[in-house]
Amino acid sequence: MPARFQPIDQLGAERLQSVRVVLTDIDDTLTHDGRLPAVAYSALENLKRAGFMVIPVTGRPGGWCDHIARMWPVDGIVGENGALYFRYDTDRGKLIRAFWKSEAERVADRQKLDKIRDEILAKIPGTALASDQTYRDADLAIDFREDVAPLSAADIDGIVGIFEAHGAQAKVSSIHVNGWFGDYNKLAMTRLLLSEEFRIDIDTANETIVFLGDSPNDDPMFEFFDLSIGVANIMEFRDRLNTGPAFVTKGGGGDGFAEFADILLTAKAGVQG
Repeated sequence: MPARFQPIDQLGAERLQSVRVVLTDIDDTLTHDGRLPAVAYSALENLKRAGFMVIPVTGRPGGWCDHIARMWPVDGIVGENGALYFRYDTDRGKLIRAFWKSEAERVADRQKLDKIRDEILAKIPGTALASDQTYRDADLAIDFREDVAPLSAADIDGIVGIFEAHGAQAKVSSIHVNGWFGDYNKLAMTRLLLSEEFRIDIDTANETIVFLGDSPNDDPMFEFFDLSIGVANIMEFRDRLNTGPAFVTKGGGGDGFAEFADILLTAKAGVQG
């Protein structure tokens, strides 16, 4: 296994020369304090213009993913921690929507998740449903610091424990605990999206892909992709990570994403020059 949490200065340009696909988390990787800064959005635009494939891989809801797939400079998006992917086909003017589970399965899961919701809200004071829950297709998002006062690590562990006691998966992001029923995660749906829509096999094309993230629900991506980047604020969650990223930027959030984008674009310009 490659070394982890290396300073971004240790990443040589030669490692970047094969990169063609940029996968990135959104919250606290592209954003900063809940906002998408111009520097991060510009970095997305610059990467697209330079010919890179750009795909957010997020815990955010399907409703947000619809907007992002249509409106942002991206090639597609994985949402709800792998429950779905969307891609806007500009040639046909059509949004392609794919889900890990059928609609009937999602309805059945929702009934079980509603019971978990009620138990968490009753047992963990100070928490709340995520404000974007209305727009979710498959999972349950519990807010522990986005629109509520930050909860303790013990409370976060308590939320995870309730999900797991019911047989659900639970992953901690920088703002929510997301829970769902199923054997998928960010990596599984990323694999499916790249295979079905772009004919990319991530096993044989690993060296052409980079992933950027910031929190424990990104760990499957950090573990799989040889070239993985954490923005600086990932250090807050270091004790909750099983693997962690290979490299860490100097800047946090969107600044860290833009920092890496500049490094990648400079490396590409060097090859072309």
